Amino acid sequence: MSESLYFIAVLPPAIIQDEITQLKLEIAEKYGSKHALKSPPHITLHMPFKWKDKRIEELMQVMKMLNGQQKSFMVELKDFDFFEPRVVFVDVVENEQLRALQKEVVDVCRKSLKLDNANHKDRSFHPHVTIGFRDLKKPMFYEARKAFENREVRFEFEVDEITLLKHDGAMWNVVFF
Repeated sequence: MSESLYFIAVLPPAIIQDEITQLKLEIAEKYGSKHALKSPPHITLHMPFKWKDKRIEELMQVMKMLNGQQKSFMVELKDFDFFEPRVVFVDVVENEQLRALQKEVVDVCRKSLKLDNANHKDRSFHPHVTIGFRDLKKPMFYEARKAFENREVRFEFEVDEITLLKHDGAMWNVVFF
């Protein structure tokens, strides 16, 4: 039976994605971490999960329902932060509406789709937009941290929908529904 890998996220508008992708390219070129380039800039709401291809319509219906009840709100991305010893990211300013949206997405997925992110229950929601991770070697992480810890960036955008992304074996792509 064929399955695909998906995750649910908030994507900033294209102009902000372009600017953040430039930061990902900088991390790739200067510090050798290319893995973040395999997905568009995003804030993860539901961690990757496997889903049977024959049940895709069920998943699409839940996405449509979630987007149909989505009330828009603003999100601010500001400066950089780090998860030692491998992750560099643009930080998301604390936002109760984003926190509530993430909880709603996880709850609806658990109830409607029987999805359980059991391996991520211990982790609290820490919204961020990753620009370097996984293949960022420890020595390079500390160099990148030095270079980014005092740099400033600021983006603000309206969230009015959530996005489903699907892995094609090499990259994450937006699923249109």
